Amino acid sequence: MRDRPGVTDADVRAALADGWGITAHQLEYRPIGAGSYHRAVDERWFVTVDRLGFASSFAPLTRALETAAVLRRDAGLAFVVAPIDGPQVLWPVGDGHALAVYPLMPGTSGDFGPHPTASREAVLDLVAALHRATPAVAGVAEVTDLRLPGRAELFDRPWAGGPYAAPAQRLLATHQRKIHAWLDHRDRLAAELKAGAASWVITHGEPHPGNVLHGPTGPLLIDWDTTRIAPPERDLWLLTEHPFDPGPAGLAGPARLADAARLADPAGLDGPAGLARYAEATGHQPSAVAIAFYRLTWILADIAAYTADLRRPHGPGGDAEDALTYLEAQISLI
Repeated sequence: MRDRPGVTDADVRAALADGWGITAHQLEYRPIGAGSYHRAVDERWFVTVDRLGFASSFAPLTRALETAAVLRRDAGLAFVVAPIDGPQVLWPVGDGHALAVYPLMPGTSGDFGPHPTASREAVLDLVAALHRATPAVAGVAEVTDLRLPGRAELFDRPWAGGPYAAPAQRLLATHQRKIHAWLDHRDRLAAELKAGAASWVITHGEPHPGNVLHGPTGPLLIDWDTTRIAPPERDLWLLTEHPFDPGPAGLAGPARLADAARLADPAGLDGPAGLARYAEATGHQPSAVAIAFYRLTWILADIAAYTADLRRPHGPGGDAEDALTYLEAQISLI
């Protein structure tokens, strides 16, 4: 995020002292990623600040981070970068924000997008190990409800004003019928997924290259605020060779799903070095319907989130300008 939230360095220092007994000296703001705000502290800790809204609230976010801590501590998953030990994993800070503290790990992460071929198998192995660890967090992790965050805020809500509100409003009005059609299509896919809830697993939620830290000991998974028990494909769709390829019939349309016999075969979906590796490690055959559901969910959730950002008061440039650009791009995909 380019813009800083309404949380000052003094707020962060106070939260670190009150929540973890940390006396912070040097704070470095790092405008990286999306959805959270980051600071490095004394070259020892990495602090994330999340704005609580429709996609997250304090209790679910706490539960997600506690799940990550259990995965590392009790399930022995050393690749899970979990919050540091303390009386709690999350601390309220500023106006409507929450702060978590992690060890500052050496390494580099990638950019959002498809995984490079050279590292995709290693990340698939991490995801397979994570999914097999489901029993360790069965009583801790939240179970997904398959609802779309922010759906109610997409239409028929007031616009508070800002330079990008009017173009965003026109964009949504132009494509309203198409968006409603895809929301209905998503509902049909969700109904199919609910039938298999007994086989759901613990998922990271966003294992794209930006959330993989390549360090001296190997790849690590970071950013666990989205972890939930859910269909395995919630992670797997991002590990397909072309996760954002809409295909000839659109992102997840009926014509594409009509070819489900081919898509349901991991070798047909992604080649022998693709999701077949996951199927061999877990015994689960990736589902074409579930892959389509999560591809579509990602796009619609982004549309909802960027719309919510642009409904709020905002000024020119910065994150608001980015939100309009991304909103246009996501709508073009469907």
